[in-house]
Order: sequence, then C-alpha cells, then structure tokens
Amino acid sequence: LAKVVHDIQDIGASIASGSFRTAGMVVAPCSMKTLAGITSGYSDNLLLRAADVMLKERRPLILVTRETPLSGIHLENMLKAHANGCTILPPVPAFYNRPQTIEDVLDHLTGRILGMFGLPYNNYRPWHGG
Repeated sequence: LAKVVHDIQDIGASIASGSFRTAGMVVAPCSMKTLAGITSGYSDNLLLRAADVMLKERRPLILVTRETPLSGIHLENMLKAHANGCTILPPVPAFYNRPQTIEDVLDHLTGRILGMFGLPYNNYRPWHGG
C-alpha cells in the first residue's frame, strides 16, 4: 500500500511532517532500540521522526515489538509508549484458530494489524467464540 519510499536518513522527507496525511503507522518489527527511541522522543532518523509525528498528531502508531525475554526496561518503555497513544501488538501466535502453517500464523498477525486500521484482509479469520 506504500505510495512513497524514503531513505532512513532522509529526515526531511514528506512523512517527517505532520502535514503529510496518513491513517497511521505500523513499525514491524519494532526492536527494543526503536521502541526506546520512540518513547524518549529521540528522532535521529526518519523512522523515529515519522513515529514522533504520529504521536504529536495523535494518529495510530502500532508497534509490533519483538524481543524475548523482556527486561523491566522493555516493559517500562512499552507502558510509556502505550500511555502516549501507541498500540503494542507483539507478534504472538494465536492458536485458537488452529494454524496449520507458518503462513496461517502470519496471515492472522497481518489481519490483526490491518484490522487496527479497519482494513480487510481476506486470509484473516477473526475469533467468533466457541
């Protein structure tokens, strides 16, 4: 769905400005280093600056955090990010839908992420109970 691509060091790119309209942003995967940069406002590259723009403009920012085990610092940064409007969505596989392949697991994760923006994903089967 991307319509533009920029170099990570291009801090002056269009997506570094709040006037560049977006529905939000997904950081996937979101390393603990990136999470720390986002939570501290340390915007030294385009990824961190674009995330900072999402926060200041109060647009959805979904962080697909990756790391295990988690340290107290990681958890504090996740909590701080959440308190500032981020959605923390770790790529934890769901088993209630009985995935048969890694593609099933990835389809479920993709559907969850796109669902946060109200976008359909045909390979996603949401939970309906039972």
